[in-house]
Amino acid sequence: MAEQSLLERLDGLQFKFEEISTMITDPAVIADMKRFVKLNKEYHELELLMNARKEYKNLLGNLQEAKSILENENDEEMRDMAKMEIDETEPKIEKMEEEIRLLLIPADPEDGKNAIVEIRGGTGGDEAAIFAGDLFRMYSKYCESKGWKIQVTSFNEGTSGGYKEIVFEVTGDNVYGTLKYESGVHRVQRVPATETQGRVHTSAATVAVLPEAEEFDIDLKETDIRTDIFCASGHGGQSVNTTYSAIRLVHIPTGITVQCQDEKSQLKNKAKAMIELRTRIYNMEYQKYLDNIASKRKTMVSTGDRSAKIRTYNYPQGRVTDHRINLTLYNLQAIVGGDIQEIIDGLIVAENAERLKAGEI
Repeated sequence: MAEQSLLERLDGLQFKFEEISTMITDPAVIADMKRFVKLNKEYHELELLMNARKEYKNLLGNLQEAKSILENENDEEMRDMAKMEIDETEPKIEKMEEEIRLLLIPADPEDGKNAIVEIRGGTGGDEAAIFAGDLFRMYSKYCESKGWKIQVTSFNEGTSGGYKEIVFEVTGDNVYGTLKYESGVHRVQRVPATETQGRVHTSAATVAVLPEAEEFDIDLKETDIRTDIFCASGHGGQSVNTTYSAIRLVHIPTGITVQCQDEKSQLKNKAKAMIELRTRIYNMEYQKYLDNIASKRKTMVSTGDRSAKIRTYNYPQGRVTDHRINLTLYNLQAIVGGDIQEIIDGLIVAENAERLKAGEI
């Protein structure tokens, strides 16, 4: 994209930025929460572009001035300074142009949201459940390092440890935009604790990361929901199996069922279950958006097909391989300990490159 074309695009967005800046101070807009939240998000996205525009124009101005000096100045010292300015500024402009192109890529509208994460043990029996537990600990450590908060909604423990299934909510800054790359099938190769012959087994667990739906994202009617109340099971102390605090919600039109038993309070469990139910209904529509994006690209780096094998954790070799970007790292213990940022960064870079190549700006 030529400099002039990039500037024209940014100049066109300047008017939109000023318009939104005025709109978000309008009492009528503030009163409409759904519209206000949407405009406020758009304002902050455009603000980043406007700051980049200012820096980019300053760099172009500095380069033009330096070139002018080089063409018209006879003083050798001034010419040498101009050459140095050109040598320093041109790489900065190239880097700035790349940053602006990435900022101009339409962001996934869900990236800034919290997430509901579901981990299920797949093929491999008890070992798959143990591996699902390992994945939950990995994400717990990672979220802790990011300053995000985790709340378990429901779980079903494995007979030898771990979880047959565990569902949890993650709240924080840009949670879904980061964790969405974890959706898919995770495979583990190792000698299970239950193996007496020392043979390496292959097991799997599936991870689904859903953007959490907010109240105004979907119109959920109470008349469409059936509520079942039952005794909690598993962890929970004295109130387990004695207090009817666990909640199951069934959305009658879609048949979607969620349950929560993590809290001792029935009301708190219902509030958590409602968040998950709203999210799962919302994601039926969101999946259409993902399918539309996937159809435009040769590969879908982030979500797309959640049944696709995305990563292998090989314990005998101490390696982790992400199959989407052919990235292999030999620091398995650190990764299962929550240090997954390098993998996520690689996926973000690959997806941005793919989107630029596809001309999505």
